[in-house]
Amino acid sequence: MRLFDKNKSGVKALISVLFAREDSIYKQLPGCDVWDEKRNALNFRSNNQVVAHPPCRGWGRLRKFASVRPGELALAHFAVDVVQQNGGVLEHPSGSSLWLDRELPVFDEIDSFGGFTLKVYQSDWGHKARKSTLLYIVGSNLNNLPRPSLCLGKPEYVVAPGKGLIRKSISKEEREHTPILFAQYLIEIAKNTVAPGCNYDRLG
Repeated sequence: MRLFDKNKSGVKALISVLFAREDSIYKQLPGCDVWDEKRNALNFRSNNQVVAHPPCRGWGRLRKFASVRPGELALAHFAVDVVQQNGGVLEHPSGSSLWLDRELPVFDEIDSFGGFTLKVYQSDWGHKARKSTLLYIVGSNLNNLPRPSLCLGKPEYVVAPGKGLIRKSISKEEREHTPILFAQYLIEIAKNTVAPGCNYDRLG
């Protein structure tokens, strides 16, 4: 039986969101148990399914230029461990070296936890930039994933400026914020997961 933490409204939360911003959109969504920096996700002990957004600057393509705080890289390891234990989804940018460091599955691979990786573009959920993103999902399968609510049209912005690019780059805050449609999609993914070792026959 799963434990359900109560959020600030007193409503039982179905999904725990780890490593959220203080002004996270998840705090406006029902049924979310949100862990921001002040609350400190390292104190998380529930067996709720999770949506994890661990800091990525130390893992991304520009990690050599990032100012990574002591212990920050360990937060992503903690997030992987929780997703593998509870079921859920971890979000990181494409090119994240976390996949190599933790030997997470790529392409059509499935790991020993039943986890797999899905590559998506956050612009399909309304992000101003295309923002190529990796999702590590444990406790579900491709047939059981919710259908994305696609936003058509070409993004007008880029995540970071590059040579020859005319489009404007988004701000640091916009890079970190999760579009509400994408947040809802990740919540639906997590809701439909089961912890490793449970009966996967019920998954489509």
